[in-house]
Amino acid sequence: MPTLYHAPLTRSSAVCTLIRELQAPVDIHIVSVRRGDGSGAPDPANPHPEKKVPFLVDGDEALRERGAIMAYLTDLYPEAGLGPHSGDPGRGAYLSWLSYYQGVMEPLLILSVAGVDSPLVRDTFGDLAGMADRLEAALSQGPWLLGDRFSAADILCASPFAWLPDLTPDRPAIRDWLARCAARPAAQAQQAEEAAALARLTA
Repeated sequence: MPTLYHAPLTRSSAVCTLIRELQAPVDIHIVSVRRGDGSGAPDPANPHPEKKVPFLVDGDEALRERGAIMAYLTDLYPEAGLGPHSGDPGRGAYLSWLSYYQGVMEPLLILSVAGVDSPLVRDTFGDLAGMADRLEAALSQGPWLLGDRFSAADILCASPFAWLPDLTPDRPAIRDWLARCAARPAAQAQQAEEAAALARLTA
């Protein structure tokens, strides 16, 4: 059985949402991590080379980075239909969205929060307006990033706006998409678990 190393209220929460959507037999092992406010500490039980999360171990396979983990899990559990497989229509768009999140969206959002802006950043990643344009263009073709098909790409690309609501693009198509993602039962269940974890951390 695959094992996901997870810390509540972190990037790995989106992977937990996917596991709920997949209804997959994945063991979720809670570990501690160093947090941005200085709390927490690296966990010796976490096999991630940098003691970060998420980290997925499946036999001899070990995966880091959410896009890679999500692609692996949707391939491993195809019956849920949450990611087109090799040869399926939409496979290229699916992998592109997973990579776009890791390679463009997350860097842009983090750099924005950090107040970093320069011609090099804009030449490499574009800007937040361009990111919003790309999301909006995809959503003009259907309710989800792959048109009529909900996928792990929606979970991943929607995930940062739950933590950074002030950076949510003020565009109806994007806000409606985020609301649809958040309303799914798996997302609601994971949100409730995260709220409980937050209550424990602040008690």
